[in-house]
Amino acid sequence: MADLLLQARALTVRFGGLTAVDAVDATLHAGELVGIIGPNGAGKTTFFNAISGVIAPTSGQLVAQGDDLTGQAPHRYAAHGIARTFQTPRVFADMAVADNVAFGMRFAGRHRPAPAGLASVDDILAMLGLERLATQAAGSITPSQQRLLEIGMALGTRPRILLLDEVAAGLTEAEVDAMARRIRRLRDDWGLTVVWIEHAVTTLLRYVERVLVLHQGRKIADGTPAEVVRDPAVVEAYLGDEMAALP
Repeated sequence: MADLLLQARALTVRFGGLTAVDAVDATLHAGELVGIIGPNGAGKTTFFNAISGVIAPTSGQLVAQGDDLTGQAPHRYAAHGIARTFQTPRVFADMAVADNVAFGMRFAGRHRPAPAGLASVDDILAMLGLERLATQAAGSITPSQQRLLEIGMALGTRPRILLLDEVAAGLTEAEVDAMARRIRRLRDDWGLTVVWIEHAVTTLLRYVERVLVLHQGRKIADGTPAEVVRDPAVVEAYLGDEMAALP
């Protein structure tokens, strides 16, 4: 088995009386391409927030490459090579596109080597198809381009694990397919571990190799796409609707 990069042990997040993530165990290994799916309110984004340091878990443990990061600040997660995007892109609107990516490099990427082909701002912009927008203000580009730019900012931190939260939301079918191919390249060509939350379940299952399914805060399945779509608990959680058209 490839190197274990991140392990969640009985991870639980509560907000008052609501348990958003309920004792979830999960492992992420080097070079994996993993999808996370689940109905609305399943706890997917809260789980991402916990494993990237945005919120502290109520209980449980997060271990990255042998170091206990439970309750640590986000910069400690970044220092361990964990980067993420958000459902609503968070870019510096008044800064140039290229400067947004350079900020990611200054923030956390300067102490880690980058894979060949992703070592510079120009490399990252070219990979994302944003090179012609390098000098434009980030606030002036389209929402779909801002989603790509936020991935570029995350790549600038030179992560080992890239967490993508609904990066295909609001994109056209062609844009979703192009996004999925780029995500696959990040693993295939540069060896990143990529974890992808998406409501476009059909697209996600076509590209990932392992799927975690959350429902009401609990992990109800963890397996290959073929295994997951046939899992009775998953079919019931989705009421069969979104699973019916899948192979």
